[in-house]
Amino acid sequence: MSIRILLLFAALLAGTPAFAQQQPSGTPPLADELAIQALLQGNTVHGRVTIPDQRAANLIQPQGREWREFHNVTLAWVGGIAVVGMLVLLTAFYLIRGRIPIQGGRSGRTILRFDLFERTNHWMVASCFIVLALSGLNLTFGRHVLLPLIGPSAFTTVTEIGKYAHNFLAFPFTLGLLFMLLLWAKDNIPNGNDIRWLKAGGGLVGHGEPPSGRFNAGQKGIFWITVLGGALVAASGYMLIFPFFFTDIQGMQLSHMLHSIPAVLLIAVMLAHIYIGTIGMDGAVEAMTTGQVDLNWAKQHHNLWVEQELAKGRGATPPVRAKPTGGD
Repeated sequence: MSIRILLLFAALLAGTPAFAQQQPSGTPPLADELAIQALLQGNTVHGRVTIPDQRAANLIQPQGREWREFHNVTLAWVGGIAVVGMLVLLTAFYLIRGRIPIQGGRSGRTILRFDLFERTNHWMVASCFIVLALSGLNLTFGRHVLLPLIGPSAFTTVTEIGKYAHNFLAFPFTLGLLFMLLLWAKDNIPNGNDIRWLKAGGGLVGHGEPPSGRFNAGQKGIFWITVLGGALVAASGYMLIFPFFFTDIQGMQLSHMLHSIPAVLLIAVMLAHIYIGTIGMDGAVEAMTTGQVDLNWAKQHHNLWVEQELAKGRGATPPVRAKPTGGD
């Protein structure tokens, strides 16, 4: 037993009236005896309150010690290994592989990859996720990492702002996930090309990239991890935003576990997604900025999709150039 349990046991024992030892057989045990029995059996210890909310009468809830161990130890280890480990892997990959170039260089012709609505929704989800991730990481690691750097006053302000941002941005984040599902689910259904893509390493290792449609196997994996993982994080997060509205204290503790572990794993996956979409691959970032990608880039990474677009009459166009100024 912990010291706290022993002290409570002693206090209850000391507070038991002397005549409790001489109760007639068959009479119900006293409240102090019931508390001691519950304590020894690992059950919740209840007291008495006069307010309507009887949950306030819980003196000891053993599952709370398990949750505290999870929050202070398990989550810190899992989150640290996932996030820091991914950063180390990406750094090593960049040093070994370098930036993936466009084979044959840029063609000077572009093809529409994502329209304005798709890009707007993507950036809404992305911006919300960044704030949610940073504020969530601060709740887990902030006292150990950020507090010593900026001091108690600034840390309190940052944490309070982050808490409100975390709660309110959960709603547009969830809405964006729903739009993503409606927009891209049909293009992210696995098929035989994905197996061949995975066997060949997807062009990330070796040379050449297997044929793929609008989204390759790696992107499909990111998509379903984002949608399904994000849905789990959002659902469990709403349980925490509205405490005790849906469940009791044990349900709240379980919701926190179902929220935090998938969240840190999702952050690690998104780090890989951000890497490959920016510094990891030449020409990739343009898909979600201008919406237009170079034709050679599209053929290299999504050749089957390019063929489908050209067959629909959505051909590649040369980039728009400014008209020359000056004399004749």
